[in-house]
Amino acid sequence: MKNIDFKQKKHLFFDLDHTLWDFDKNSAVAFDVIFNEYNFPFTTDQFLEQYIPRNQYYWKLYQVDKISQQELRFKRLNDVFEILNVILPKAVVDTISDQYIEFLPNNNHLFEGTIELLEYLKPKYNLHIVTNGFHIVQDKKLENSKIKHYFTSITNSELAGVKKPHPNIFDYALSLAKASKAESIMIGDSLEADVDGALEYGIDAIFFNEQKIQVDKKVFQINHLLELKNML
Repeated sequence: MKNIDFKQKKHLFFDLDHTLWDFDKNSAVAFDVIFNEYNFPFTTDQFLEQYIPRNQYYWKLYQVDKISQQELRFKRLNDVFEILNVILPKAVVDTISDQYIEFLPNNNHLFEGTIELLEYLKPKYNLHIVTNGFHIVQDKKLENSKIKHYFTSITNSELAGVKKPHPNIFDYALSLAKASKAESIMIGDSLEADVDGALEYGIDAIFFNEQKIQVDKKVFQINHLLELKNML
């Protein structure tokens, strides 16, 4: 692990979901709203216990183009319904998927310290978003959570044409931000997409390890967003 020369940094690139925007908490609220319309024999907590790992599994496949956006949206839900012994017609699963995408960005739970951190960083750095999420949904999340104004550029995989960890999305982001590699840091919760992707592209990275998982490789990591105030 090489040292990061924080003094030369001018551009900070943040992932959105699971880094600033609390995806799991907002998902729970969205599914609560949706499931009120159905008489399912399980609770939202029981559903989420299965959904969270399935969603992560399919997102990893989606990141490397092994499944389509449509497959991601369908399979992450259908798998869980089947695990919970609820067999639904594809049309119903598709409807619930559409409802989920509609309701998800209506909630705005952020990770603890997000606003305080952005307020602290904004006068000192150019802040940017690099996300693999769907363009329209991610834009609504930023708007509804009232953090969009902190960022001078927003790179989305749909606009870039590739997803993290592909080097071209980082190239696109730096070009949009008018930033050099030496001036930049990527900060995110995914070792594969955010950290490895950035490091292989040639920019420094910080792993937001809020879950405090064991990491075999030597990477800069934080467990709470406000730890960044001690570095930057």
